[in-house]
Amino acid sequence: MNTTTVLIAEDEPLAAEALADWVKATSGLQLVAVCEDGEDALAQIRALKPALVLTDIQMPGLTGLQVVREIQHDAHQPRIIFTTAYDDHALTAFELHAVDYLLKPFSRERFDEAVAHVLRDAAPTTAEVAQALGAPADAPLTRLLVRDQGKIFPLQVGDIESLRSDNKYTAITAKGRSFLVRLPIASFETRLDPARFLRLQRGCIVNLDFVDNMTPDENSQLVVQLRDGTRITANREVSKMLREQSL
Repeated sequence: MNTTTVLIAEDEPLAAEALADWVKATSGLQLVAVCEDGEDALAQIRALKPALVLTDIQMPGLTGLQVVREIQHDAHQPRIIFTTAYDDHALTAFELHAVDYLLKPFSRERFDEAVAHVLRDAAPTTAEVAQALGAPADAPLTRLLVRDQGKIFPLQVGDIESLRSDNKYTAITAKGRSFLVRLPIASFETRLDPARFLRLQRGCIVNLDFVDNMTPDENSQLVVQLRDGTRITANREVSKMLREQSL
């Protein structure tokens, strides 16, 4: 089995100790360093080149988010799992392509779940997608099961305002909050009502019920503004279609 080297950046001693113990107890992981502040973490990441970094967001010196931004253009790109006591950084973590986001106090089970995705690093199968979405693979979605602060609860599809995604993960915005889901946006597109949901660009789907207005930019592409003030530029093909459909 290939070994995944791990660096921990955590200024809380108890959290750092728990993470270190769990890493050492997990087959396939090798702990290479534990750092107590962001500046040390940045230096050690560049020196040791770990495959996985478990980093707190709030740390002395540089924050975990700043550390990850600093290494974004480095040749070596470790996988990132953020740990934090606050859930208002979830969307930022997603935008930085984090593998996962552990909300303190997290359990060993939740740690194992996050690490499993790093070790497997594979796209979900059709069966896994269906199981994750809580509906048969050919059934339209009416609700999702999402995780928030250690709890799982149903989210009605009609409440979803937008979905934004990279290749493997999707951030779902609903009721003023964002939920990070370990599925690509393509897993949702064919299961959502096309009369209500529109894919504006490769990594973004919006619920037209939450669109406030659309205005053309200097390139004649439509800038879609949602009710919460979010602005998203539709690609040329979608912009043309929307103009043709307008009365």
